[in-house]
Amino acid sequence: MTQEPATGRWSRRKQTRPSEIIEAALDLFVERGFAATKIEDIAKRAGVTRGTPYLYFASKEELFKAVIREGLLPRIEVGEALVRDFNGPATALLEEVVRFSWQAIAKTKLAGIAKLVMAEAGNFPDVAKYYHDEVVHRGQNLVMYTLEYGVKRGEFRPMDIDYTMRVVIAPIMMAMIWQHSLGVCINESIDDDRFLDSYLSLLKCGLCQRID
Repeated sequence: MTQEPATGRWSRRKQTRPSEIIEAALDLFVERGFAATKIEDIAKRAGVTRGTPYLYFASKEELFKAVIREGLLPRIEVGEALVRDFNGPATALLEEVVRFSWQAIAKTKLAGIAKLVMAEAGNFPDVAKYYHDEVVHRGQNLVMYTLEYGVKRGEFRPMDIDYTMRVVIAPIMMAMIWQHSLGVCINESIDDDRFLDSYLSLLKCGLCQRID
């Protein structure tokens, strides 16, 4: 068997380093928080020398933004395409958005970023603003579009779209934070089916037009 030249293996390893560093950063940010995570710890977790992350990312803040860009933004874009291309009952769109958000973000380790940002926003406002602008704001727009879609079709009752959106998002955000805080401490996980069925039942009862 012909051995692959060492230079070829080295080249491929070099190309994958940024993604390996980003993955290690995500793990440590979720485990320890932003302030407590050091670049040298990320390098060690990624299996590279302590200075290597700086070849790709100018600072820890830039590395955090890369975690958002690589991990969360592609999922947000899928959600945006989902609502943009949807044509059907508003309740079906609502369920699609909720279940997609749960499976694509809330049930993954990316959910730990929400807890990190809320806990450390006061000390790292630039990091928090980036997360808000690129993730939270776009997620809010998905929900607002869904609510407006239902109202226009006459399926959802008239409502304050902005504040209803906040109420709709709150349980998902709380579940994300719970899984990376109290849920860990008391060893209590969330049953996906029971949570989503209960949540969607409440949403549909509260949003849909009443037929007398």
